[in-house]
Amino acid sequence: QVQLVESGGGPVQAGGSLRLSCVRPGRTLNGYNMGWFRRAPGKEREFVSAISWSGSIYYADPVKGRFTIPRDNAANTLYLQMNNLKPEDTAVYYCAADRVDGTQYHPSVLYEYNYWGQGTQVTVSS
Repeated sequence: QVQLVESGGGPVQAGGSLRLSCVRPGRTLNGYNMGWFRRAPGKEREFVSAISWSGSIYYADPVKGRFTIPRDNAANTLYLQMNNLKPEDTAVYYCAADRVDGTQYHPSVLYEYNYWGQGTQVTVSS
């Protein structure tokens, strides 16, 4: 019973780029706020970026100016475009989905999200 599936991770040299994708197999992402989180070795899972169903976009300070978070609603796909990658970006990256309801949306809060993927490894070498 798959919730979300990430793809596009892998090894990359510092300064390079990767584009991660996230889908919900057989299901729609319409009506969901979507986020990306990452967990680096020895660290807690942390917020990277999010895009609400209504179109608001959020970025963590370390990735501002380097990452973008497009979503293709027609294709039911969320992306994370990562440019100018740094070794400190090395982590397992997770996508997450929050069903829009009557509650306040807190994009950077882990427990906000209902559905998660298994993660995709990004390794940036110096």
